Amino acid sequence: MSDAQFIVDSLLECLRDAVIIASPDGGVLRLGKAFATLTCFDGVDPDGGAVALAESLMRDAMAPGSGGRWQGHVLCGDGRERPLEVVVLAVNGSNAFPSQYIGLVRPALSDPILAPAVSEAASFGYDTLTGLPNRDLFIDRVSQAVLMANRVGGTVALMLMGLDRFSLVNDALGHSAGDRLLVEVARRLRTCVRETDTAVRLDGDKFALVMSIADVDDSVIVAEKVLTSVKEPFLLDGQEVVATFSIGISVLPLDAENGAQLTNHAEHALHHAKVSGRNQYQFFSKDMNRKAKSRLELETRMRRALAQDEFVVYYQPKVSADADTIVGAEALIRWMDPERGMVSPGEFIPVAEESGQIEAIGNWVLLHSCLQNKAWQEAGLTPIKVSVNVSARQFHSRALLDSVVQVLEQTGLDPKWLELEITESMLMNDVDTAVRKMKALRDLGIGLSIDDFGTGYSSLSYLGRFPITTLKIDRAFIADVDTNPKTAEIARAIIGLSRGLNLEVVAEGAEIEAHISFLRDNGCDTVQGFYYSRPVAAGEFEKMMRQKVMAHA
Repeated sequence: MSDAQFIVDSLLECLRDAVIIASPDGGVLRLGKAFATLTCFDGVDPDGGAVALAESLMRDAMAPGSGGRWQGHVLCGDGRERPLEVVVLAVNGSNAFPSQYIGLVRPALSDPILAPAVSEAASFGYDTLTGLPNRDLFIDRVSQAVLMANRVGGTVALMLMGLDRFSLVNDALGHSAGDRLLVEVARRLRTCVRETDTAVRLDGDKFALVMSIADVDDSVIVAEKVLTSVKEPFLLDGQEVVATFSIGISVLPLDAENGAQLTNHAEHALHHAKVSGRNQYQFFSKDMNRKAKSRLELETRMRRALAQDEFVVYYQPKVSADADTIVGAEALIRWMDPERGMVSPGEFIPVAEESGQIEAIGNWVLLHSCLQNKAWQEAGLTPIKVSVNVSARQFHSRALLDSVVQVLEQTGLDPKWLELEITESMLMNDVDTAVRKMKALRDLGIGLSIDDFGTGYSSLSYLGRFPITTLKIDRAFIADVDTNPKTAEIARAIIGLSRGLNLEVVAEGAEIEAHISFLRDNGCDTVQGFYYSRPVAAGEFEKMMRQKVMAHA
């Protein structure tokens, strides 16, 4: 045996990869030890059954028109069928070796019986669910593509892709259906790329494509092909599910000089695709990079603001339409940045939601609003109910109920003086779970308000199930209520619906006397808007409470 052959045989003995080395006709020349483990032939005729299976796999993958790849179920050594995939690479002949073919075999799908083998697959760079290369192999493929492009002057396109609203599939159909969706998405991705490209599953619902291209337009063609392929309905548990991709594209050397920059810029482009409406692709641009840096800086400043008490709570009065007296308030966060002054909520709230900081910020507002309300009561002011907005992330968090209980215990505030405002859209993904959580909150004695009613997913059948105490009419229906008969009729209908369901109705966005007159004449309990006051600091709000009767601003 030559030294070269000895080295190859030693590697095949030690490698975790299920490797086959075959002659041009598919005959097995060498077989890696891991192949017998993967196909359950170790200890069961490894020299006969394993070799026969290996030759069958190689010949299928080397058949004309196969593109060097084959996938399907095969009968393994334990008598069970297994989903496997084989990819074949040709090796040109040399003085040491004749022309040979190398086959890499791996699990094609998630298979609990193959758990040990699947674990092995993951250890050498393949995702255990989809069979695609995983993040470890992705890093290597990007590095190799960049190295080759820099060496010969080529171009590399990197696409990062995320399924839109994948969590809805998991919530509605369960995680097993979500896994099947990911497997099918991976299968469709393979059909969209060439053999020389690399399709990757990074983690969760995130995939990637690494491609050497001749022109930027090539990446556009592939991106559109991927979007079209994924949009075709998937059949999961007898139900058609439509999924879409958001894609971020970065190109070397146009956008980046190395693999790390290429990946980072594709991440920025993917984020831009997500926030720009989903089901689309976006190329990286320098302007996008500036925005990403600005966003990252804002996230850092927000963390500092929370730690250093730069946030403050402002209060907008809710006024009795009949008596012009304050009967409640909505707590609204404001950020007093010591360097830049007041930061608009429209600027930092969306970033807080995307970065996950909104939960901590929301809990901070809840605590300080309750502390302030309790302080007003102890100062002898007439008790009022203060409403605190709850973000979608807060509402869906398992910790929400515990957080509310803890705040009430910590502040000593009677629960009847606290109300949580929830938007319609955050209730509709899983109505049963939402109802259970709302009932648990109502059992504490606090109020629940549906915010912006009429602009989201209004459904009267669901509204009857929600244990709410208040409906808020969105400002869109109040803005022209004095001049638009259709808008006025909608507002009347919501007021009548609220009264019929024995709910308090609050109209927000009341800015002129005509709005107040309309709402009062049509039986609206409470109004909120600039007609009486903009949101103000706690000290200013206290002065208003001491005045008893509100004058318009």
